[in-house]
This record gives sequence, structure tokens and C-alpha cells, in this order.
Amino acid sequence: MSVSPAHPAHPAHRSVGVMLPLDLPVAEVLPYVRRAEELGFDQVWVVEDLGWRGGVAQAATVLASTTNLTVGIGILPAGARNVAFAAMELATLAQLHPGRVIAGIGHGMPAWMRQVGSWPASPLTLIKEYARALRLLVAGQPGPENGRYVRCEGVVLTEIPDIVPPVILGVRGPKSQAVAGEVADGLLLAEPAAPEYITASLGNLGPAATNAPEIVVYDAAAVDDDEEAALNRVRAALEPVGEPQWAAHIDPLPFAEELRAHRAASPDARHFARTMPAEWVRALSISGTPDQARAAIETRHAAGATSVVLAPAGPDRLAALDALARALPHRY
Repeated sequence: MSVSPAHPAHPAHRSVGVMLPLDLPVAEVLPYVRRAEELGFDQVWVVEDLGWRGGVAQAATVLASTTNLTVGIGILPAGARNVAFAAMELATLAQLHPGRVIAGIGHGMPAWMRQVGSWPASPLTLIKEYARALRLLVAGQPGPENGRYVRCEGVVLTEIPDIVPPVILGVRGPKSQAVAGEVADGLLLAEPAAPEYITASLGNLGPAATNAPEIVVYDAAAVDDDEEAALNRVRAALEPVGEPQWAAHIDPLPFAEELRAHRAASPDARHFARTMPAEWVRALSISGTPDQARAAIETRHAAGATSVVLAPAGPDRLAALDALARALPHRY
């Protein structure tokens, strides 16, 4: 899996990050990320969804507006950008902000990618070729021989960073995660990322995986002295998890069959989330009192996550950010 660049990527460690909400009003973006740094979060992760804000532009702005935060891009769809030019963007960010960049690459949502004419006949082939080429180029090595989709043979970047940023794959299926084990520096697991799902995903990486992969996990999060208030705040974020495309997240859970039966009996996703047992809400999110949320973060680290990223739930994101900071673990 390793390209073995002269200057290694980030070592594996236990970090806690926060997601920059994609729908945050633009006037709140910089106050939000600066506050995250003040509160002691290690990372901010930006989102690139079709029709919202661009991932590279957001990352550059956050990096320039903070001092110590690592900024993750989660995720850049492989079919959306020529790999050589994507490598130039990432290498530039990593040059200007050494050691503070992590790049997440994924398939992209099929409907979005079809809408823009960029969904390949073989998504697995594309992401495998793309990730391999991207890592080589950002490390200053020549592009690999041309493949089915990715053509950058012999391309060499002139400007390369001293600290090569990790390239991780934001994928959920076992076949895609096996590809991550072959050609990437780790995984980004979308929410919900219960410990059982983290363990199952690590098992999919296979024997070629590095000994210390970056494993970044997202989870909806809410913290309150009133446990019930926190759980209720996070329920709306759990509405999609009963749908078939979330099966990989749910299958490893001990209550997977009960959850499916509950979804089948519910008239809609809203009812499903509003009436699921509190035990399930706690398992599928980082929520509750500060001590409960801190324990949930620690169980994800214990399962193998190097970075746990909290997606704040609730209408007031700045207030939610302050509340989430109360769950930051004691450093260990």
C-alpha cells in the first residue's frame, strides 16, 4: 500500500475533529473554524457535496485562517477532477501548510456523478487507478503507466511538499475498502461509525495495508447535561440509517435485524429515527452527557480510529461546537 515517499505522511495517532457543516452560513464559516481551534479540536473536516461549496477552496481557506488545525477534505470524488491537477492542488496545500492536510477520495454519490457525466462503468477500477496515481504524484514520483481511466504516465510535479499528505479512501463497501488497503493510506468512514463497523472495515483492508493506516470516522454528535435532550437533538441525523445503502454500517451491529424490522414497521424515516430506542441512538452517534460522549469517542479510538470527527447536530452550530468541546478526551 505504501508509496514510501522520502518524507513520510502523518503518523497514526488519536485525534478528535469536527465537521464544518456544509450548510453553515458563509458569515459563520471562519468564526466556526477559529472557535474549533480555540476549543482544542485537532482537526476540521470540510465536505464536498454537489451544489454546495468546493472542498479544495474550503480547505485552503480554513488552513489560512487557523494555525494548528489539521484540515481534512472529505471527500473529493475521483471522477470529478483530472488526477494530475488534483495532485497539484493537494501538493500546493501541503507545501503551504506542512503536515496539516489529509485528502479523502471517494467514488462520489452515483446519482450526482451520473448527473455530471462522470460515473464510470467500473468505479472500483477508477478509484484504484486514481488513488495510486495521486499518491505517486503528490510524493514527487512519476505518474504510473496509463490505465483504463487514469492517464498521467510520466507526469512529474515540480513543486512537492516536504510532508506528503495522507490520501485515504472514503468508501463503505468491502470491495472498495479492500482497494483502500492496496493503494491508499487508510479509510474515511462516513456516519454512523459504531465501533463494530470500524472493526469490520479494518478487517476489509487486507494484508497489503500499512501497519498504521489513518482511520477517520464521522459521527453525528450532540452533548448536553440533559442526556435525553442530547439524544433527541441527534435523532434527525439518524433518519437515513435504515435505508439499504447504509447496510454496511448496520450489518455488524448486534441489533441490526431489530433495526431493519423497526424501519420496515415505520411509516417514514422521521418516525423511524424519532422512535428508535435510546440505546440505539447512543450506539449510532456520539451523544449524551459530556462523560457519555467522551466514552463514545474513546470506544471508537479503541476500535482502531485514529481520528473521530464530530458532526454537530442542532440548529445553532456555534453553540453546538462549544457543547461538543466538553466531551474532548483527556489526552492519553
